[in-house]
Amino acid sequence: QVQLVESGGGLVQAGGSVSLSCAASGRTTSTYIMGWFRQAPGKEREFVALISRSGLTTYYADSAKGRFTISRDNAKNMVSLQMNSLKPEDTAVYYCAADAGYTLVTSESSYDAWGQGTQVTVSS
Repeated sequence: QVQLVESGGGLVQAGGSVSLSCAASGRTTSTYIMGWFRQAPGKEREFVALISRSGLTTYYADSAKGRFTISRDNAKNMVSLQMNSLKPEDTAVYYCAADAGYTLVTSESSYDAWGQGTQVTVSS
């Protein structure tokens, strides 16, 4: 089993930056493909970014590409999401997730463990 806890969310002005962290306990994060998802009020949860076990491959939603960067440090059992040039539409609860599979998939149904989420609010 792996347990995930997100941190780093908060209130930020449009155009600003925030860095989210996901700390894992139990199984090492190197066992999993790691992803970030988000859920805005009244909307379904959506894919944001993923990173392979080695960290050599990343993939981003169109809304995140060019603004967000996912990274991982397997030695520290940590995954991060650096978010720059934030927009009000980025306001959401952000979730860290772990996928035990061996293909890079953006569907939330492929992920086996989830954190509790951290709120990011972008003000205009």
